[in-house]
Amino acid sequence: MTDCIAPPSELLDQDQIELLFELPFSDLLFKAQTIHRQYFDPNRVQISTLLSIKTGGCPEDCGYCPQAARYHTGVSSEALLPLDGVIEAARAAKEAGATRFCMGAAWRGPKRKDLVRVREMISAVKSLGLETCATLGMLKEGQAEELRDAGLDYYNHNLDTSPEFYGEIIHTREYSDRLDTLEKVRSAGLHVCCGGIVGMGESRQARAGLIYELSKLDPQPESVPINLLVQVEGTPLFGKATLDPLEFVRTIAVARICMPKSYVRLSAGRQQMAEAVQALCFLAGANSVFYGEKLLTTVNPEIKADQALFAKLGIVPL
Repeated sequence: MTDCIAPPSELLDQDQIELLFELPFSDLLFKAQTIHRQYFDPNRVQISTLLSIKTGGCPEDCGYCPQAARYHTGVSSEALLPLDGVIEAARAAKEAGATRFCMGAAWRGPKRKDLVRVREMISAVKSLGLETCATLGMLKEGQAEELRDAGLDYYNHNLDTSPEFYGEIIHTREYSDRLDTLEKVRSAGLHVCCGGIVGMGESRQARAGLIYELSKLDPQPESVPINLLVQVEGTPLFGKATLDPLEFVRTIAVARICMPKSYVRLSAGRQQMAEAVQALCFLAGANSVFYGEKLLTTVNPEIKADQALFAKLGIVPL
């Protein structure tokens, strides 16, 4: 089976990625760990913290998202956070060991007045010595450059899933819209943070399709967040069968093999993962996590719990 799999230095096609998923579990993890060690220290992990700077009221219909205004999830629409509150959160994140501070807003895309305030936030966070990241939805011409000039390092815009499965999850924007924003981000010289969500009822083929689409971005994303669906009552995906934990580990391993130089981040869903599953994810090549008790609107492991896990595994934050 492995004879038809191209070397890691070559871009794999989707059929080859599907074959990776079918490897015996130990063989897959060995391959992923071997590649991981070629590019990274296997015992060091990059730490990011994510803050929702504008929560709720989003006009999109993403089936996984509790911030969509059309769903009844108990998440209310809130105003943009004040600058002082963002600075305070960024300072606390840095003191806790984070090196990157990510700011997320529940918008289809930022308006002019919003962008002015977000630029102030980016500049203030950057002045604290943190890397900066933002996820603000779709960008118009010139907006990526404005964010860059304010001091933004990374822009996050996920593909979410494969093109074939995308229409089952989102109807208010096209897959091409996501690719267009990513192109704007790259053209502005920003680093790209781009990943997806698994456990939404997709097939293994769709998971392979997501990784294929991510891996063929040129250049490949510097950060690849792999989210496990956090089911929220009131969203269309609530009640979906949960993804087998070992299938999630397989997804991490395949992402590492296909994107050897990217930071592969354990993102949403870690709260539901046993420590042993997280340990397998790190063995499979994950080397970045979101740090802090909350990710936008869903819970995340407490910092002390992460520190204890890192100590058990001999992992040291970057």
